[in-house]
Amino acid sequence: MDPLGARSRFLDVQTLPTWQQWLGEDVERQPPPDLSNSLPSMESFPSPFPFRADINRKIILFTGDIALLNCTAIVNTSNESLSDKNPVSDSIHQLAGPELKDELLKLKACRTGDAKLTKGFNLAARFIIHTVGPKYKSKYRTAAESSLYSCYRNIMQHVTEQSMASVGICVVTTAKRGYPLEDATHIALRTVRRFLENHGNSIETVVFAVSDTEEPVFRKLLPLYYPRSEEEERTSLPLIPADIGNSEGEPVVPERQIRITEKPGNLEDECEDSLESDLVQVGNHAFARMEGDVDKQRKLILQGQMSEAAMQKQHQRNYGRWLCRARAEDLSDIAALKALYQTGVDMCGRTVMVIVGRNMPVTLIDIEKALLYFIHVMDHITVKEYVMVYFHTLTGEHNHLDSDFLKNLYDIVDAKFKKNLKAFYFVHPTFRSKVSTWFFTTFSVSGLKDKVRYLDSLQQLFTCIKPEQIDIPPFVLEYDSRVNGRYQPAVASGL
Repeated sequence: MDPLGARSRFLDVQTLPTWQQWLGEDVERQPPPDLSNSLPSMESFPSPFPFRADINRKIILFTGDIALLNCTAIVNTSNESLSDKNPVSDSIHQLAGPELKDELLKLKACRTGDAKLTKGFNLAARFIIHTVGPKYKSKYRTAAESSLYSCYRNIMQHVTEQSMASVGICVVTTAKRGYPLEDATHIALRTVRRFLENHGNSIETVVFAVSDTEEPVFRKLLPLYYPRSEEEERTSLPLIPADIGNSEGEPVVPERQIRITEKPGNLEDECEDSLESDLVQVGNHAFARMEGDVDKQRKLILQGQMSEAAMQKQHQRNYGRWLCRARAEDLSDIAALKALYQTGVDMCGRTVMVIVGRNMPVTLIDIEKALLYFIHVMDHITVKEYVMVYFHTLTGEHNHLDSDFLKNLYDIVDAKFKKNLKAFYFVHPTFRSKVSTWFFTTFSVSGLKDKVRYLDSLQQLFTCIKPEQIDIPPFVLEYDSRVNGRYQPAVASGL
C-alpha cells in the first residue's frame, strides 16, 4: 500500500481516454488510406462490426502495467498450475502480496481456456481473474483458437456474473506459449466486442492493457472491430478477416457438430429429416445423459434399499449435471439483475455473499435460470466457509421466492453448500418474513434454522462485517438511515 499522504501509484481507469475519444488524435496522426475505388457499398455488404459509439466509450487502450489499474478486476495470464513467471504475472504478485500465492495454492490448478477468480489483496483492483492461454502449434491451430476464445469468454462471463463494472484485460498468450500476437489480438478483440453487444449492458469499462510491443498491433486492429465513425467502418471493412466466428465470436468448426440420435435407423429415413433438427436432437435415454438406469435407481430409493453412500453418489451425480448446465448456459440476463454477488469478508475472514431481494423480479424471470445462476456463482465459493447477507429491504410480493423453489434448490445443491455456510444474515425482516422463514427452516429443511440471524439495522450487521467489506445498495442505506438513523462508527477512546 502507498504511504499515508503519498501520491498513489495506481491509476483510476475513469481518468483514461476511451477508444472513441482517440478518434481525433489518430486521424491527425495517420489519415485513412484511400480505398474508395475498391470498397463495396455498405448497403450491399454491411460491416459485421458496425460503428457503435456506446461500445467504443466502454473501451480503453492502455499501455502500461495492468497491476496498477484501479478497476473492479484485472486479468492475470498464467499456466495450468497458476505459477507462471511472466512480466504480467510477476507484477501482479509483487503488488498483491504473498496472500495471493497462498490463495492460488488452494485453487491448485486451472485448465487451459478456463478462468478462476481470487481477491485482489493489496491491489487497487478488488478481484483478479486468472486464465490459462493455449500453447500454439500450427498443426493444432483450430484447437488453440477455440481455447483462446474460451479464455476471453470466461473472463467476460466472470465480469457479468459478479456484477463487475470494469475489468482490465492483458494479452492472455505469453511469448513462451508461442501464439502469434496478431492472430491472438483478432480473437481477443472480436470476442470482447461480441460479448459487449450481446451481454454487456452492465459493464461500464473494458481496458486492454498492453505492453509497448503489443500496442501497435492493438492500435492497428482495434478500428476493425470498434470503428469510431461510419467512415472508419467503411475503410476497415476490406481488412476484416474472413473468419470472424459465430454470433458470439467463437470459432466455427463444422466437423464438431456431432449428432446423437435416439434410434439410429437406416440412412434413407434419416435423409428425410432436416439437418438442423438432427444437429440439435440429443437422445433422452440413459446412455446419452451418461446416467445409470434411472428407473431402477428411483425404485430402490422408494423401497429404501439404496445405501446412504449410493444415495450420496447419486446426489453428487445429479448436482454435477446441474453444474454442467449452469456452466454451458448463457445466464447474463440473470447476472444483470445484480441480485447475487460476492463482496468482502466478515470478521472471521469468511467470504461474504450478498442477496438483494428487491432486485429479484420473481414473476418476470426464468426461475430455472435463476437456479442455474445461483449454482454457477456459488460453486467455487462454497468450497470453504462463507456467510450470506440477504437484504429483505423494501421487497414486495413479486420479489418473494416460492418455498417449493427454495426446497428444490436446497435439495439440489452439493453438501458443501450446507456444510460451509456458517451464517445467514436476514437484514430488515418483516414479521411475516420471520414467520415464513421459521416454518421453512423448521419443517422443510434441516440444519439451516440455527444459522439464520435476523438484523433490524445495518448497525447490527456491522458488528459481524466491517462496512468497508460489504457493498450495500444505495436504497438499503437510505432506508436504514431513515428508519434507524444515520450509522455512527464506534470511535476508540484514547487514554
